[in-house]
Amino acid sequence: MSLLEVRDLTVSYTRKGRRGGAQPRPAVHGVSFTVDPGEVVAVVGESGSGKTTTAQAVIGLLSPNGRVESGGILLGGTDIAGWSQRHLQAVRGAQIGLVPQDPANSLNPVKPVGAQIGEALRIHRRGDRRTIARRVVELLERVGLPDPEVRARQYPHELSGGMRQRVLIAIAVALEPRLIIADEPTSALDVTVQRRILDLIDDLRAESGTAVLLVTHDLGVAMDRSDRLVVMKDGRIEERGATRAVLGAPRAAYTARLLRDAPALRAPDFLVADGPREPAIVVRDLVKEFRAGGRPFRAVDEVSFEVPRGTTHALVGESGSGKTTTARMVMRLAEPTSGSVAIGGVETAGLRGARLRALRRDVQLVYQNPYGSLDPRQSIADIVEEPLRNFGLGDRRARRDRVRDLLDRVALPADVLGRRAGELSGGQRQRVAIARALAPDPQVVVLDEAVSALDVTVQAQILDLLGDLQRDLGLTYLFISHDLAVVRQISHTVSVMSKGRIVETGTTRRLFENPSHAYTRALLAAVPGTAAQEAAR
Repeated sequence: MSLLEVRDLTVSYTRKGRRGGAQPRPAVHGVSFTVDPGEVVAVVGESGSGKTTTAQAVIGLLSPNGRVESGGILLGGTDIAGWSQRHLQAVRGAQIGLVPQDPANSLNPVKPVGAQIGEALRIHRRGDRRTIARRVVELLERVGLPDPEVRARQYPHELSGGMRQRVLIAIAVALEPRLIIADEPTSALDVTVQRRILDLIDDLRAESGTAVLLVTHDLGVAMDRSDRLVVMKDGRIEERGATRAVLGAPRAAYTARLLRDAPALRAPDFLVADGPREPAIVVRDLVKEFRAGGRPFRAVDEVSFEVPRGTTHALVGESGSGKTTTARMVMRLAEPTSGSVAIGGVETAGLRGARLRALRRDVQLVYQNPYGSLDPRQSIADIVEEPLRNFGLGDRRARRDRVRDLLDRVALPADVLGRRAGELSGGQRQRVAIARALAPDPQVVVLDEAVSALDVTVQAQILDLLGDLQRDLGLTYLFISHDLAVVRQISHTVSVMSKGRIVETGTTRRLFENPSHAYTRALLAAVPGTAAQEAAR
């Protein structure tokens, strides 16, 4: 008997229509699959495919406007689909554990993490206060957190993203459930931290025989970590089967497209700049120090690199490596402690007034999160036009013509002009952000994790768009990323940063094919999909 059997599951959400009245709209249509004891089943697909809704239905955590319309959810042969929230309380934690997606927002900020782990034990009456306290420390130690007694007393903001995700795993396994639902458990984490978290889940599964339902948009993660695969699109299952069989010879065109677009699984096609070019960016001996507890902390330590005009240079490394701080100094959004930055041959350190304003126009930024970087109150036309107004470029009619031209250039239809950001998909929003950055006709565009929040198919579209714009407009990109699979596609040269220093730099081909530093090799080994590809060779 399967541990979990989902039978013909249909889920809908009720939304108010324009004329009022509640209208149920199906989000999942007749989905069926099983999970056997001890195995990992990955549910993959783009945003809106229904994969998270399916997982939420299994554990009874649909949003208030969601409901299971029909079908069954059998846990150990018992159908729990129609159970009340009170009855499901006995299942959550004890039989099904949940590892949610976002470690930054999934923990209570005003409670120590030890108290949050202990809460599940208290609800299910697993011992007195002293017993629970000991169990909390054991769980923190089990998930690999150093000094577990100290960590138990700390608040979420005192922990790194990887540490917070380990706390969420400790909560999920506290009651030794038979099934863990892991909903995009590593999408917000660096590749090396991601690998450690996935290794931890694998170790816990091997120890206790727990099954895992892994929800992910990352086919590299699914390839490395799952036994079977369920591919979803528009609320329906497109394809299912053994992971290696499905990804080795996909039958559905949609699966083949996901596979083709996955950065880690695409065949490398390294970019090469044509001939010598003058540098657009020159960074020399850049240092940035902060004060921490009265002592200086060097976040960026003697960093130097050059970016030839019309090429892409990537700064890669884990969180805390100094790459974003370096980018902020390149843009003069942060002042260096020492060292120099030159853009187009002009030293930026002494710029003031009109000359600094000219730099702001010449160097534009595309942020990481397209859901948070656009003003929800403005129309798309106003968002893209804003830099033109700020820099006094053109009259009203010329600015509106420029906005239409920019939207066309980033492949957005003219009918989005009057819409708000909330009416657009993530990929459409990031295209708007790129159009806004291009509006004042910059020399340099800094892209800070600009595709990390997007599905692989949308990622591929944005990366192709950036390549086309660079060729058409001669743009120079400084690309900040922790994802080497993406860097391989878009960059000509790479600098690898660790603890504020550049440990290796060179052409993208050389770095990927012959890395010289152990840290670079560790980053490359952690790219999802690498393990499966190595095994297949």
